[in-house]
Amino acid sequence: MDMAYIAAFLGGLLVFFGTHLFSAFRRRDGQGVVAALGAGPYKGLYSLLTIAGFIGLVWGYANLKPWITLADPPGFMRHIAMALMIPAIVLLVAAYAPAGFIKKAVRHPMLTAVKIWALAHLLVNWDVGSLILFGSFLVFGVIDRIAVKRRGDVGAAEATPNVLGDLIALAVGLALYGVLVYELHYILFGIDLYA
Repeated sequence: MDMAYIAAFLGGLLVFFGTHLFSAFRRRDGQGVVAALGAGPYKGLYSLLTIAGFIGLVWGYANLKPWITLADPPGFMRHIAMALMIPAIVLLVAAYAPAGFIKKAVRHPMLTAVKIWALAHLLVNWDVGSLILFGSFLVFGVIDRIAVKRRGDVGAAEATPNVLGDLIALAVGLALYGVLVYELHYILFGIDLYA
């Protein structure tokens, strides 16, 4: 096992989640790092670190997969994971669509989508690398939800919902799910979901 892949994977995880956790818990009273650096430089540094961390974790994980297989998941887990990915992708799209009833009910659709995505992938990837990767995303999703609640961010709860936002989230989400399942997952990750 090449130590460079392990270092890139674990280092990337630390940098990626370190920046996100810092952002989740940073001061928002105009006295913190953003005020000291300025909004532009802060966003630039945050973006560079996040991208570097993401590249490291993806490159390391891709070259380690599977890393220390613990067991083979039962076949039915695959069906559960694929079913969970439908709401995960719809919620991901809803996060960027106009406010609809889905967004208003869930409040933070991106965070919910990340938690569902991570759980779905944990159900079907029973190796140490996958447990670390997807487990980190799941734990981060829970921690970030707590941070969001602590600072009183109600997300889209106060938005006036429009059914158009829901139609966009459902139509684009389901189309994206179909493309991902039948083509993109294999192209991007080398794993054929129908093999």
